[in-house]
Amino acid sequence: MPEGPEIKRAADKIAKAIVHQPITSLFFAFEHLKPYEQTFQGREVLSVQPRGKALLTRFDNQLSIYSHNQLYGVWMIRKLHDYPQTNRQLRLAIHTDKKSALLYSASDIEVLDEVAIAFHPFLSKLGLDLLDEATTLEQVLARFQDKTFQRRRLVTLLLDQHFLCGLGNYLRSEVLFVAKVHPSYRPVDCTSTQIEALAKAAIALPRQSYLSNGITNNLQLAQQLKAEGKRRRDYRHYVFGRQGKPCYICGMAIVREELGGRRCYYCPTCQSNA
Repeated sequence: MPEGPEIKRAADKIAKAIVHQPITSLFFAFEHLKPYEQTFQGREVLSVQPRGKALLTRFDNQLSIYSHNQLYGVWMIRKLHDYPQTNRQLRLAIHTDKKSALLYSASDIEVLDEVAIAFHPFLSKLGLDLLDEATTLEQVLARFQDKTFQRRRLVTLLLDQHFLCGLGNYLRSEVLFVAKVHPSYRPVDCTSTQIEALAKAAIALPRQSYLSNGITNNLQLAQQLKAEGKRRRDYRHYVFGRQGKPCYICGMAIVREELGGRRCYYCPTCQSNA
C-alpha cells in the first residue's frame, strides 16, 4: 500500500496536470457516482490535498472527490484520452483539454461536500499528518506522550492513522531503527530520550522519503552505494527489506519478524532491549 510520501508525490503530479484547468469531462466507474459526472463538467480543480493515505480533489463548486488507494489503487497522468495497456480497472478519470488523470483499481471513492468531509468516518479521525508543513515536532512529541497511547505496542501504534497519519509498513521499521527502539516496546517502556528520538524520526523520515523519492537511508550513504553499482533495493532503506544483510551501523544481520500482522525489520544490536 502506498504510504504518505507516495500519496503526496501522486498529489503533486495530479495537481500539476489538472489544477486550474477546466474539466472537459469526468468518468466514474461506480453507478451511484455517475450523476456527478455532469456536475463536474466545466468546473475547475482548486487543489489536490493528501490526507494521510487518502486524497481530496477539491473543485470550485464546493465539492470534493475523496479517494483512497488502499492496497492496489494507482494514479496515472497521461495525455488526453491516452489510456495505458493494463489489466487494471479504471475507476475514475478526470480530463482537461490536454491531460487525463486516471485512477485505477481503487474501490474507495466518494463525492463529498464540506460537511461530509468534517464528519467522514476516516478523514474526521485522522491524527497529525506528518507530511503537513504545519505539523511541528512538539505536536508529534505530545502525541507519543499522550496517555491514550502509552500502553499500545509501537509496531501497531505506528500503523494507526488515528495516531499519526502517513506512516506505513516501511516507514514503521525505519522510524524504529533510527530511534533505536526495539519493536516490542510501547511508549510507556521508552525513556524520554527514546520518545524524543521517535518523534524526530517520525517527522523527519516521511519528509525525507517524499523529497528523495522513497529513500529513508542516510542520503550520503545511499548515494555512495548507488555509485558503487548497488541496486536501489539495497540502498533505499536502513533495515526494511534487508533481512539477513548487515546493518549499516553495526554490521549485525537484520532480522525480519511478523509483528502487528505485518513484516517488520530491525537490528537486534542497534535496537537492543538492553
